[in-house]
Amino acid sequence: MTRCVVVGGGAREHALAWGLSRHAEVVVTPGNAGIAAHGIACTPAPATELAADLVVIGPEQPLVEGLADELRARGVAVVGPGAAGARLEGSKAYLKEFLVAAGVPTAAHGTFHDLASASAHLRASAPPYVIKTDGLAAGKGVLVTDDLAVALDDVRAKLSGSAFGAAGSTVVIEEGLLGEECSLHFLCAGGRARLLAPAQDFKRVGDGDLGPNTGGMGAYAPMTSLSADQLGEARELIIEPTLAELARRGIDYRGVLYAGVMLTTSGVRLLEYNVRFGDPEAEVLVATVDGDLVELLSGVAQGHVVSGTAHAAGHAVTVVLAAHGYPGTPRLGDVIAGLGRDGQLASPIDGVVVFHAGTRRRADGSFVTAGGRVLAVTGSGPTLEEARRRAYAGAAAISFSGRVSRDDIAARVAS
Repeated sequence: MTRCVVVGGGAREHALAWGLSRHAEVVVTPGNAGIAAHGIACTPAPATELAADLVVIGPEQPLVEGLADELRARGVAVVGPGAAGARLEGSKAYLKEFLVAAGVPTAAHGTFHDLASASAHLRASAPPYVIKTDGLAAGKGVLVTDDLAVALDDVRAKLSGSAFGAAGSTVVIEEGLLGEECSLHFLCAGGRARLLAPAQDFKRVGDGDLGPNTGGMGAYAPMTSLSADQLGEARELIIEPTLAELARRGIDYRGVLYAGVMLTTSGVRLLEYNVRFGDPEAEVLVATVDGDLVELLSGVAQGHVVSGTAHAAGHAVTVVLAAHGYPGTPRLGDVIAGLGRDGQLASPIDGVVVFHAGTRRRADGSFVTAGGRVLAVTGSGPTLEEARRRAYAGAAAISFSGRVSRDDIAARVAS
């Protein structure tokens, strides 16, 4: 049996491990309490010390640091780009330079290292203002605001290092694009790309897309409102030029390329690239994969992918349950009610899986909150309406003090 190692310890890695475990032996490093309770092996040993036929790297940080390069040098098959490819996410400034060179349509932008020039640019711009930390910021380095004073304060905090340290020493300021946003995940290898089910995530903490940005409060897939023409445009204008530019730079990209795309009245525009599965998008994508996930990802690692669009098996909705205080300073240690000893619903609901993001298990077998995003409750079904009903039924069965969640994930499209 194929032995897969999944690198990471969040809900994304729980979902990947769960999907892979249907057809393979899976070990997660370091994993988390919920993954272990689900019957999937976890170990603190690093991926470089583990025997594996396939390694799937979940988070962006080890990719930027070159873990995929190190593993490939040891002859290991890896899903995830090397450090050169991971720069597309590791540096917003590099990404913009890359997109201009590739001719990919994106927002007008400027890159700034000092407060004076950044402030002058903001004052000469029209809202909404979009300010991005250049380096990695765990999904929290983007501010979108119509308030110039708030934008100026954000730039000041980032460039001073008080917000994100060295990751914020450079900022990218973009024009605000208007339209509907979608998440397009392409499996890339050998200069080809296969699109998984289009998804949509919900970044703001509150219903109606109000409040600060988060790492993601929920998602659904497939996003059926996307037309065939829009998907074709995204492939022709965004992905194909990107693959060509990667090849021109001598980058052998084998992994996931997650394109955050805005559907504007002027056509598709790329907001940014991530070089791994999104979270919470991974939860709904794994739940809708039609076929053997091991076979699909093994093809990526070995350098061959069939171009086109993968068929989605049904629909899925994920509702994130976050800790009190999120996305600021979360409160830890609140007891979670509604989970069994396996970390799943104490009273199971057909089609519902609970993926653990930030939990800790106590000696008595119960779980407590141990991170900002705590659980990703995922419902699957033959229709989006049924998937949403199941996800929210699962979420309603779980409680902990100060729980933060949204009530409107996929509500507009599932009615």
